[in-house]
Amino acid sequence: MKTLVVVGGGAAGFFCAVNAARLNRNLRVILLEKTTKLLAKVKVSGGGRCNVTHNCPSVSELSRKYPRGQTFVKKSSAHFSVADTIRWFQQRGVELKTEPDGRMFPATNSSQTIIDCLLHEAALYGVEIRTHCEVKEIVPTGAGFEIACLPDRQVSSGNAKLAADFVCVAGGGYPKKENFGWLGNLGHSIEEPVPSLFTFNMPQNPVTALMGVAVARATAKVASSKLTETAPLLITHWGMSGPAVLRLSAWGARMLHEKRYEFSTLIHWVADVGEESVRAEFQKVRFASPTQKLSKANPFRLPQRLWDFLLHKAGIHADQRWADLPAKEQNRLIKILTNDEYAVKGKTTFKDEFVTCGGVKLSEIEPETMQSRLVLGLFFAGEIMDVDGITGGFNFQHAWTSGWLAAKAVAQRCPDS
Repeated sequence: MKTLVVVGGGAAGFFCAVNAARLNRNLRVILLEKTTKLLAKVKVSGGGRCNVTHNCPSVSELSRKYPRGQTFVKKSSAHFSVADTIRWFQQRGVELKTEPDGRMFPATNSSQTIIDCLLHEAALYGVEIRTHCEVKEIVPTGAGFEIACLPDRQVSSGNAKLAADFVCVAGGGYPKKENFGWLGNLGHSIEEPVPSLFTFNMPQNPVTALMGVAVARATAKVASSKLTETAPLLITHWGMSGPAVLRLSAWGARMLHEKRYEFSTLIHWVADVGEESVRAEFQKVRFASPTQKLSKANPFRLPQRLWDFLLHKAGIHADQRWADLPAKEQNRLIKILTNDEYAVKGKTTFKDEFVTCGGVKLSEIEPETMQSRLVLGLFFAGEIMDVDGITGGFNFQHAWTSGWLAAKAVAQRCPDS
């Protein structure tokens, strides 16, 4: 009997383990997790609902949602797509629902549904799960691999080493390049990891007083760049977040890292409405409701607290009547609505949902099988590779795709008996 050891108890690792064990019942599958927390990101994703994937049937369109790894994802997703992910979970009694923005969640609105499904599959097909097993070295032996764990994280009683015929590394992203040292020892090149999917900090900016205010559709742009994203935006007690900001941070991950997270962001609060259209709308309000106070006539239906804040920022008193609004203040308000500038100083990342760009260089991995081009029998899955997507279920989709392809490749390389 051949043995596959999967390193990492997250989405990609579990998907590889359960599918490999299912596809070849004569394959022994052992999953190693360095902590006691299995599927940690699955549990907290989407506010505890788990954003499983994104309703994106076109592989070409899907690949464009990855700031790093577009060509790689296009090739891999041709073999296991979003439709395959949906079908896989449906066949196991997990229905997914699509939200208006394309994100897909379990119909139960609970990440525990996904966790239970994967744990059930692991039990059904005999996957051996070992926690407190932190891998520190993988050594090719000619006949396979020898896996060494930290002395106080023994793989089995009295033995900190484990033999395997195949290894799939699915340990997630690491914040520092030196954390990849044990993979570098196998000859693999590592792209420098830097944070992706982070919020913009605006310390002591008055806008933070609006914490909790959300705009359904706003455009965020990094000043003096071509980086721009239109999506929901959330104001927090430390600055700005929401899909618009998180996606912008993904596309600009390396550039913003080089800037040490000090830059200006421009916010268009009424996305898709140009400056002249805003001016025309103001004129309609002036003629239709000349005596109405500006605070009471909110032509773009922005959240009231935000509208009042923007009026104040433009130097307009809330009791100002539309008929009496001076041209200077009106022009200032139009500029703020369409090109509002904020200084960003720092970022915030969420430990449990930490995503990095960087990782194992993609030219060293076969996109159809996830096998290393340098070491036969060594596979990769998930964020350990230099692939990362914008927020919205794309990182999980890459986990399912890469995990499944690695599982299939290993299963096919094992004798049936």
